[in-house]
Amino acid sequence: MSQSKRGNVWLAVTGIVQNNRNEWLVVKKTYGGLKGKWSFPAGFVEQGETIDEAIGREVFEETGINAKVEGVIGIRSGVINEVISDNMVIFTLRAETNEITVQTSELEDAAFIHPKDLIDHPDSSLLLVNFAKASFDYSLKKHDHFNPGDHFGYNVYHLFL
Repeated sequence: MSQSKRGNVWLAVTGIVQNNRNEWLVVKKTYGGLKGKWSFPAGFVEQGETIDEAIGREVFEETGINAKVEGVIGIRSGVINEVISDNMVIFTLRAETNEITVQTSELEDAAFIHPKDLIDHPDSSLLLVNFAKASFDYSLKKHDHFNPGDHFGYNVYHLFL
């Protein structure tokens, strides 16, 4: 049985970061299955952070863009090689800054591109094309006021409804 540095249960985040021109923030990774393809900024949740903190951190680390979480629009879940549970929460975010700084250790490029231009782009990932073709009328919004009580010991508690 294979063992990754993350164990066999992965929790990752990704998101559609939209600017004021309705363009999406997309990146081209320098490694992995999405190498050289436009895809959404993404990464793994780290110990001691919530999923929404993780996507904000990943977007900023990869692109230098500050973005505010608006909601959750999906969850992707799969099993790799019958061993690794690979789970990803998909967010919508609003870009609060526009100047991109590419993290060259992981990315070859990053840009704001309109979704209609991504549909037929030969470098667009399959997930990106599917999202660009879809419409999202509803997302789960973040609520901070539903803490279930101090006896649980939560430092941070967010509920998406």
